[in-house]
Amino acid sequence: MSSRVDLRVPDVRRRRTVTLRRITGLRPLPRPIEEAPRPNAAVAHRDRHYRLWLATADALSALVALVVCVDLLGDDHLSVTVLVGLPLVILASKLSGLYDRDELLVHKTTLEEAPAMLELATLYTMAVWMVDGIVINGTLGKSQALVLWATLLAFGLGFRWVARAVASRGVAEERLLLVGDAVTYGRVQHKLEMAGIHAKLVGRMSLQRVSDFSSEERPVDQDTFGHLIHQLDAHRVLVVPSQTNPQVTVDLIRAAKALGVRVSIVPHVFDVVGNTVVCDDLGGMTLLGVREFALSRSSRLVKRAFDVVGALVGLVFLAPLFAVIAALIKLDSRGPVFFRQERIGRDGHLFRIFKFRSMVTDAEQRKDDLMAHNEADGLFKIADDPRITRMGRRLRQSSLDELPQLINVLRGEMSLVGPRPLIRSEDKVITGYDRRRLHLTPGMTGHWQIMGSSRVPMHEMVKIDYLYVTTWSLFQDFKILARTVPYMLARRGL
Repeated sequence: MSSRVDLRVPDVRRRRTVTLRRITGLRPLPRPIEEAPRPNAAVAHRDRHYRLWLATADALSALVALVVCVDLLGDDHLSVTVLVGLPLVILASKLSGLYDRDELLVHKTTLEEAPAMLELATLYTMAVWMVDGIVINGTLGKSQALVLWATLLAFGLGFRWVARAVASRGVAEERLLLVGDAVTYGRVQHKLEMAGIHAKLVGRMSLQRVSDFSSEERPVDQDTFGHLIHQLDAHRVLVVPSQTNPQVTVDLIRAAKALGVRVSIVPHVFDVVGNTVVCDDLGGMTLLGVREFALSRSSRLVKRAFDVVGALVGLVFLAPLFAVIAALIKLDSRGPVFFRQERIGRDGHLFRIFKFRSMVTDAEQRKDDLMAHNEADGLFKIADDPRITRMGRRLRQSSLDELPQLINVLRGEMSLVGPRPLIRSEDKVITGYDRRRLHLTPGMTGHWQIMGSSRVPMHEMVKIDYLYVTTWSLFQDFKILARTVPYMLARRGL
């Protein structure tokens, strides 16, 4: 025999109840998840602020491309074509996710968008070509299309970089609440400081207990979670997944979404496999495809060709600077211009690295006497090293002392980008899987350089090198080189 049972389910949008009918014996449906229809006011303001500046940058880049084409190629009819196609830039950027991408990221960078911007410039040029053929009967030539494509790509990246810099000054730092252990909290805080990201941690919550920096620890529940987000005015929640109860992680993510804040996950597996895994869907189950650790023969060939061309161009254009530095070294102190030291290369092979001499000639003999003052773990680093010459200190501050390593690159002993070349005593402390860093040729620069080599602990540097090897791509080398130049100009690192 059946009977009617009322099951009241809240309607999120209209805030009313509906009466459902079911047969006795069946369990009632679970209460639907109440997710915020839109981000909270502070988060929405940040999103709109960045979108507005990025859209402005895209529009300006298209207008500059128009001016360059008309001015250089002298075709006034082209202005009509480009103006007709101008809205396509905004539309294509939106469809490509270039305006929504920043909502997902804590570290908002323009270099990561280069592949998408390359695609955008190509699609826009093709669209303008099609519009030109319909509206102006095909006045757009191949040279004009090439100039339009190149200027849109170059100015698009440049204007977007400026837009993000300006936008970050117009809003406060993104406030992050970490849900995880204290060790991960310390690591995230260290990464934020090292990378100079426009964000800061404002609190930490563990899966059992919570700390908001202003009160004693107390048990955690959903109400406490929501109260903590509002109390700290958090914009984003960083969640370290539970290893024992995945449902706890799911509930926290749902609760954060219901409160209208952004969510990022901190998976420990990427500490081992890097960030170049491929997501594979297996009937609703997500699999992570991990790429092979070693570089293929073709990848090594591409990287080597890139190194040879880069080293030759660098040596030719920097020859006058080499001459000036050599003269200043000779005037500053007695001894040779170059300093050569034994380093560990690819697969453990030894080679002698070239550098401009920045120390007194008996620096190696005096190293043992200064070992008690060593401030680094594994690496030998001391503040105000008395062995460094006056000219050498200036060279080190700008990393100009490392320019002669282009000779090592040309000889195949080093690469433009790669793991840090270590001396024997430093290499001895690296064991286990970390020694896979030797599968790649050491580089003149790398992640360790742009993060400030003297500020990176030995164990962190080894991990950075390991992940570089696992995630290598030519585009990644381009990004590191592009970030090295402003780093050197800013005279950071020592």
